[in-house]
Amino acid sequence: MTSNEHLDVVVVGAGLSGIGAAATLRSKHPELSLAILERRTDLGGTWDLFRYPGVRSDSDMYTLGYRFRPWTDTRSLADGGSIKSYIADTAREYAIDRLIRFEQRVVEADWSNEDQRWTLRLETADGEQTITCGFLYMCTGYYDYDAGYTPELAGIEDFQGQVVHPQHWPEGLDVTDKKVVVVGSGATAVTLVPELAKDAGLVTMLQRSPTYVAAVPRIDPIGKALEGAPSWLSYPVLRWKNVAMGVGIYQFSRRRPQRMRELLGKGVARFFTDSDFDHRTHFSPTYDPWDQRLCAVPSGDLFKAIRSGRADVVTDRISRFDETGIVLESGDHLDADVVVTATGLNLQLLGGAVLKVDGRELDLAKHYVYKGMALNDVPNFVLTIGYTNASWTLKADLVADYVARLLGHLRRNGYAAFVPELPAGADELPSDPLIDLQSGYVRRSAHLMPRQGADWPWKLRQNYPVDLVKLRHGPLTDGVRFVPAKSPSSTEREQVPA
Repeated sequence: MTSNEHLDVVVVGAGLSGIGAAATLRSKHPELSLAILERRTDLGGTWDLFRYPGVRSDSDMYTLGYRFRPWTDTRSLADGGSIKSYIADTAREYAIDRLIRFEQRVVEADWSNEDQRWTLRLETADGEQTITCGFLYMCTGYYDYDAGYTPELAGIEDFQGQVVHPQHWPEGLDVTDKKVVVVGSGATAVTLVPELAKDAGLVTMLQRSPTYVAAVPRIDPIGKALEGAPSWLSYPVLRWKNVAMGVGIYQFSRRRPQRMRELLGKGVARFFTDSDFDHRTHFSPTYDPWDQRLCAVPSGDLFKAIRSGRADVVTDRISRFDETGIVLESGDHLDADVVVTATGLNLQLLGGAVLKVDGRELDLAKHYVYKGMALNDVPNFVLTIGYTNASWTLKADLVADYVARLLGHLRRNGYAAFVPELPAGADELPSDPLIDLQSGYVRRSAHLMPRQGADWPWKLRQNYPVDLVKLRHGPLTDGVRFVPAKSPSSTEREQVPA
């Protein structure tokens, strides 16, 4: 079934980024027609997809929450259900819940320079449809919602127990008094282990190599002290306190990696002063801090579970599976009733949609990212890519504000499109990976991602205060060609607020 519907803006994705983007645009440009396309049956994105025990944020909620709608709970790290409720409440408060169209997956987006619009081909519950829009705003994140990453595991078919991936957690899984092995050491694993340890007989985190793990307060002490103060006062204080801490820790890690390594080690050691647990072996990575994302554990719950004897960590490699568990390369054997493969994600931009310009399919890996949100030579297109060293939403908010400014500029000046263009001599432009992390999920898919250059506006700085100045207050015309509308109407030339 085909539709002739045309919209000014289409936001793809009804997760944290998409709801924030739509709320910002609806507030600043109520005159624009807008729809949110969501492939799932409910909003929430990541926080609707992941249902594994203990799922929570790994960024503090004062920066993971929206700048325009304060997070008022005193919990610094919140559970997935609370985050989804926060997203849903935001959608209702800003009256954008009625703009969401569920079970609509964008499979192809094609920009026509002749028609000056996007044509979107959709898979819906009612069959294939097409709609058009003037501006395409992708808020789909950068990993594959259909399947997580599981490496080849020799002998897995011989294992008589249950194998579970966190991305597809089975409802009602009971681990009471069972032996559980969690394979992995990233954010998902360190979240799962203490939660499963509450009921399981023993939970073992099996890691090939250690990860940096730091204990953070479950309840922000300054947030607790400011409880009862008006949000207009408390929220900026908490938000900027956490922004400053995040930037400071990241910069210190990059400039003084050995000193940061020592501080992180001392942070772990204080939980095991009276224990025989070999924390130096299991929590001392070989890479520098922030080469991979730092894992936060609320109030040290992972360390406490280990200290209690209900959880353990084994640093070794899998040789093969057998009927009762895992044979390690060292020759040791881990008995298991349940194995959880917390082995990572598969990267996927645009929710798997094919991007075209004038019918020609684009190879994203051959494009550069403009201001961390657009692609060279792709008109009226923006995608949200959050920070890797801080809260995702800090960047998502800035992108939404920038897009609102940009749409106002286009309409005031009678432009149909903006097109980021590489500078002269682009053939010699440095080409760096889009995501500057050494994590496995990044390395596996880096060759599929767009690139970044060495200097602004083609370089991602991963620095919120710098981006705040450049994106919220900087020029809109640098590195961009504006295309006049072919038949501008009085409405399109109407003066609108930036």
